[in-house]
Amino acid sequence: MKVIITGGSGLIGRELTASLAADGHEIIILSRDPDRVTNLPSHARAVKWDGRTAQGWGHWVDGADAIVNLAGENIAGADDVFGIILRGRWTPERKRAIRQSRADAGQAVVEAVRAANKKPAVVVQASAVGYYGNRGNTELPEDASPGSDFFSEVCLAWEKSTEPVEALGVRRVVTRSAVVLSAQGGLLPVIRFPYSLFAGGPLGSGKQWFPWIHIKDEVAAIRFLLESASAQGAYNLVAPNILTNDEFGRLLGRVMRRPHLIPAPAFALRIALGEIADRLVLTSHRQVPRRLQQAGFRFKFPEAETALRDLVR
Repeated sequence: MKVIITGGSGLIGRELTASLAADGHEIIILSRDPDRVTNLPSHARAVKWDGRTAQGWGHWVDGADAIVNLAGENIAGADDVFGIILRGRWTPERKRAIRQSRADAGQAVVEAVRAANKKPAVVVQASAVGYYGNRGNTELPEDASPGSDFFSEVCLAWEKSTEPVEALGVRRVVTRSAVVLSAQGGLLPVIRFPYSLFAGGPLGSGKQWFPWIHIKDEVAAIRFLLESASAQGAYNLVAPNILTNDEFGRLLGRVMRRPHLIPAPAFALRIALGEIADRLVLTSHRQVPRRLQQAGFRFKFPEAETALRDLVR
């Protein structure tokens, strides 16, 4: 199978590339700076693109089996505490970049698919749990309505960006990912940081639901949907047993053998992080993987304790 991955140098893209390449599939990673995409496995190569058009790479789509569109400006701005505080605030300029980067990448994928004589069988379009907005204790299966805040609007536009490929006869899957837990990046190292200083505790009230998924299950779910000819539409990529923020933090403290005592008040998080605190830290998303489980996917890490013990050494 030949798979093209936009955003392939990111956290999920790297793991997906490694997984596919290990099984002998050919992987083409699109990158603005392919020289910086190093240590690629065999069967994988990096190809230059501008993030906006199919120029210079579109010909690779002709005869490709699949496209996985993960591209988009980092929502948090960085993968470390200090980087998020310094660069993560959602200024008008950053909001424009977050929104536009996703729209541009999707349009480029559609442009390439439209021009291909032999079109790919499937396009997997990334999205996120932010699609649903802050919904308190309400369960959120895939048919729940979208929210109305900035992040919800971004996710909705992100999903729609590749919708035109369906009219071209291409199967399309949308993956609404929860917080992906990985020791190599993402939010887990950020969440772990205060616990390493013996200063961990609930964020805000701690009552908000915290949807999560282990990186290995994230990659396995993408591959499952990529390879399942009947899979189509939106799927929640989230572990079946999510916890509240307080429960997750308490469990993380136990795994790390650190106390879970010092709360971070909502007002302090808003001062440190700005609007991003309300949208990524203090919101409640009781997301459930209904369609994924109905399709027969089996989680390797359905429980948070097992997942954290695998990731936190």
